[in-house]
Amino acid sequence: MMMRILATVLLASLSACGGSGTHIAPVVTQHTVSSLQYSKTASITLQGRYLDSGMTAQAGNCSNPTFAASSTAQQAVLTCKVTATGDIPLVIKDATGQEVYSTTLTVPKPQVTMITSKGNVVLELEPAVVPVTVDNFLGYVNSGYYQSTLFHRVISGFVVQGGGYTTGLVQKPGQRDAIVLETNKGLSNTEGTVAMARRNDPDTATSEFYINLKDNLALDYQSNTEPGYAVFGKVLQGMDVVKNIAIVQTASNNGFADVPTEDVTISFAVQTR
Repeated sequence: MMMRILATVLLASLSACGGSGTHIAPVVTQHTVSSLQYSKTASITLQGRYLDSGMTAQAGNCSNPTFAASSTAQQAVLTCKVTATGDIPLVIKDATGQEVYSTTLTVPKPQVTMITSKGNVVLELEPAVVPVTVDNFLGYVNSGYYQSTLFHRVISGFVVQGGGYTTGLVQKPGQRDAIVLETNKGLSNTEGTVAMARRNDPDTATSEFYINLKDNLALDYQSNTEPGYAVFGKVLQGMDVVKNIAIVQTASNNGFADVPTEDVTISFAVQTR
């Protein structure tokens, strides 16, 4: 009888101290965001206790949420690929599927800074409206493609165009496949907007873009036979720089019209938000 009592007491003691069969729920006390940019990998750090106890995450339009292997009981690092702008609900669950923490992350519209020989230009993009066009442009930006390219076509009072040629009007290699034309989406070729240049056929845009120097509404979608040109963002800062580019002297060169007589270069372009 004494042995049975001792065994019962021992089992109760083990259970009270978190022994076999006991679930300890993680406790998240706060989170910090190290990186949260459209089209890039987000990094969210969670602080708390018992964070190495089999947590899972749901993160809306932030795909493949994964906890880093280096996470500890006090700190866990969550990464995921941001696929949309706006609010992303983040829900953390324990090993049993119970919610232990929730918050909302907000992804801003992406911005790209172009460092040009005339100054810096900041563009804000619209992936929620024209995702194919924005993803294409950011693909070129984040691969470094625009480094050392030219604004090779400048027409005062109309557009400045660049993104496809280097010094000597040499077409830069490495262009991706052409994309589907995204017009008639509610964005218009107004002054200060940025849009994709293309050939006569609709689905031929690759790397070249232009910035409107005035309201060029004739470049918008008119009909199926006049589909227009796809606007995908606007100049947020540096329109004065664009206007300085617009007044450079131009001439015909090697079969090209409206070519600046001095190189107007994009040193590099980088996604800054």
